Amino acid sequence: MKILHLNAGSETGGGMYHILGLMKEFKDKQFILGVMEQGELLQRAKQLGIKTVHFSSSSKLSIPLIKKMISFIKQEKITCIHSHGPRANVYTSILKKMLPFQWVVTIHSDPFLDFMEKGTYGKLLSRINMNAVKNANKLIAISQPFKDCLIDAGIDENKIITTLNGIDFKQRVKNIYKKRDFGINADEFIFLMVARLEKVKGHQFAIKAFSEILKRNSKCHLMLAGDGRLYNQLKKMVFELGIEKNVHFLGYRKDVQHLYKIADVTLLTSLSESFPLVLLESAKAKTPVISSDVGEVNKLIVNNGVGWIVKPANTMEIIAAMKDALFFHKQGKLSLIGEKLYQHASKKFTLEIFAENIYNVYRGLN
Repeated sequence: MKILHLNAGSETGGGMYHILGLMKEFKDKQFILGVMEQGELLQRAKQLGIKTVHFSSSSKLSIPLIKKMISFIKQEKITCIHSHGPRANVYTSILKKMLPFQWVVTIHSDPFLDFMEKGTYGKLLSRINMNAVKNANKLIAISQPFKDCLIDAGIDENKIITTLNGIDFKQRVKNIYKKRDFGINADEFIFLMVARLEKVKGHQFAIKAFSEILKRNSKCHLMLAGDGRLYNQLKKMVFELGIEKNVHFLGYRKDVQHLYKIADVTLLTSLSESFPLVLLESAKAKTPVISSDVGEVNKLIVNNGVGWIVKPANTMEIIAAMKDALFFHKQGKLSLIGEKLYQHASKKFTLEIFAENIYNVYRGLN
């Protein structure tokens, strides 16, 4: 079996790290990564020595691009395409009508929320994506809620397999930063949020909660790593709350794994997630997490001994969790929570386990 992993190539968030981790584990001639854009995903894949192909095109959907893909699939004798993301799904659906191959799709996020910022046009794009993936042989949902979502959309339950993300816990993260590198004193507390500045990530709830915490503890900071369409709106919110000196917009970072090492707590207030790699990366750095109860987060944060789970969009619960974290920090016990989180995650959510689950999907194809 020769497998082509296909992605638009513009992926920079958790999806990118998901694909790279999987391809790194499958570092073999039978696995190829195909992208349509020369972005960070392609660059990182080449640096890791992953076999890649760039399907260049002047437009996002074109007949010449389809012809390039058909030629490559025939030349390389591709027997399976594993698509990641709506654009790749639509292309693969078209290709499947022209060529014989097995098709596997990974559903990284709620397909009905992928284009929530685009209004009516976004609903149309979501419908096109869902109609495409119905033709896949197997669908991998990165959480049970996503599987339920696919079933509700009319996809055969027997086609869907649920498997949770995993990361490489063997590779250690170096301490390359200190708090003072970001204008923060060593004795001050950092809440770190790594997420695209988009509505689905719920930044407004994190910022509102943080503003209340700041009234009681001025030695706190909120670091926001990520960019997106809500940048100006969130900057305005921070200014109106009068907390701009304590909220740091870091923009998109390629070094987020090092930021977890200087953070005291990782914060995630998403309205929807699968099984966030952000939380696994935080666990790897032994940094405790506060997360909204979405996707399968409760499989990682199994009790209060390893972190905090709050209801989505519930500012009061976020505030309460932040207060708890500050209390444990004052007692010198916060690091113990981070250690317990690491011990739990590094046993259950390794890249090896994740890759084996995916490979078993390939083996089960007819």
